[in-house]
Amino acid sequence: MMIKIKEGFKGERFVSLPENLLTTYSNEPLIGNLYVRKIGYFPKVKYHYVQKEKGSDYALLLYCTDGSGWYMINGKKYTLQKNQYIIIPSGVPYSFGADEKEPWTIYWLHFRGKMSRYFVPASPVPQAVLPGEYSRLQDRIDLFEEIYSCFSMGYIREYMLYSSICLQLLLASFTLLDQFRHIRIANQREYSLAARVTHYMQENIEQNLTLVQLATYFKYSPSHFSMLFQQETGVSPIHYFIRLKIQKACQLIELTNWKLNTIATKLGFEEAAYFSRIFSKVMGISPSEYRRRESEHRNPTE
Repeated sequence: MMIKIKEGFKGERFVSLPENLLTTYSNEPLIGNLYVRKIGYFPKVKYHYVQKEKGSDYALLLYCTDGSGWYMINGKKYTLQKNQYIIIPSGVPYSFGADEKEPWTIYWLHFRGKMSRYFVPASPVPQAVLPGEYSRLQDRIDLFEEIYSCFSMGYIREYMLYSSICLQLLLASFTLLDQFRHIRIANQREYSLAARVTHYMQENIEQNLTLVQLATYFKYSPSHFSMLFQQETGVSPIHYFIRLKIQKACQLIELTNWKLNTIATKLGFEEAAYFSRIFSKVMGISPSEYRRRESEHRNPTE
């Protein structure tokens, strides 16, 4: 019998508010039009499974950033793969789960409100959100984290209000993808190869890109790609990518209270010990020591 788990995974993060508080908020126009019910992030969640035989009273966004899974709606089963999303409407029976061999990593949220139906696509087919020279994947993830942080403070009305206003932009970043990417296209110049590669790396900061994958995307042989990149930057592409990952790790250590193993998982390091070794090699100190020093810098003793 296949193991089925709804919640309780290593590295998961999610937050919800009491229904009575959400009901009160729903009467306020700027919140009631569109608001979060529950929001979370599940990394590589093996055996993840949810079934709603009668549907739910909220719409559901599932955004897969790694691995794959499946969902069933209207009697038809679909595969949800890396860099794809689906928005499931309220009131419709559905089920979904992670792939057994390569379980998905997903950002997800439940949302309600008078405007919620306008953000549900007409088709239940999964939609792609691919990384590229004009993509804004990390802008979207940053927005998700901003909503997550404010919603977690949702007992204070103003934080809940802000999370609702941001939710419109987050959902529009999926449903109006070209418009969301317009700022990148409009500001495009003759960027150097290194600049374009750096953006692509930042868009894939949670993945473990190989030299072959990078070279293939930019249409070079691995050796020629590596040579061109190193001529501009002085370092190899993979070494540069690792530096970007550690740079992002420093940011997360400074700006969040996430556990170090959560940060490691989010940045694609399967083992926290390996993350610590790489971090120490690049920064000269361990992640825990870096957090301690930054904490003392922000809160110096008298």
